[in-house]
Amino acid sequence: MTKPLDNAQGRILIVTARKAIMEELHLPVPAEEPQMSEEDLQAPVFREKLGVFVTLHLEGQLRGCIGSLVGTQPLIDGVRENAVNAAFNDYRFSRVTPEELARIDIEVSVLSEPQPMHYDDGNDLICRLRPGLDGVIIRLGEATATFLPQVWKQLPDPAEFLSHLCLKAGLPVDEWRRGKLAVGTYQVQSFAEQDHGD
Repeated sequence: MTKPLDNAQGRILIVTARKAIMEELHLPVPAEEPQMSEEDLQAPVFREKLGVFVTLHLEGQLRGCIGSLVGTQPLIDGVRENAVNAAFNDYRFSRVTPEELARIDIEVSVLSEPQPMHYDDGNDLICRLRPGLDGVIIRLGEATATFLPQVWKQLPDPAEFLSHLCLKAGLPVDEWRRGKLAVGTYQVQSFAEQDHGD
């Protein structure tokens, strides 16, 4: 990313995500919904190929989360695609309904480029992680999983964080202690509807 997104650009990403879900549900966009001009959408940062995740929360509970760690398409297109996938193609949840959407908060997380983390063993790994700052990717063979930095709010202890991440990847809960995992970290800029009082 050439420079961080500002709050207005973050708001555009949120609105874009909600509109994509509404269109998939064939819902009309409310008149009070902020309007975006083509000029708004042509900001250079929206054309950059950046990793992005879209997370849905229903009354404070996770309702879907889909994204890409590395950008393969312009950011604005990635937000649209991942918003639709989070709402309708997250295998952990049923499809979002029109009735639910009105009660769902949307969060968009724009990722920095993941960097490999070199470490000696499990103890060294938990010392190197930065709770609250680092998103973490683990890989072992075909098994892979990631947690966004926001997950530290629920799992502030690094050992517990890594254990849950191993479970997510389908690995033994203590696999991280063996020092065999390939680990990468990244940071995010996140924008959430509730931050704007919606």
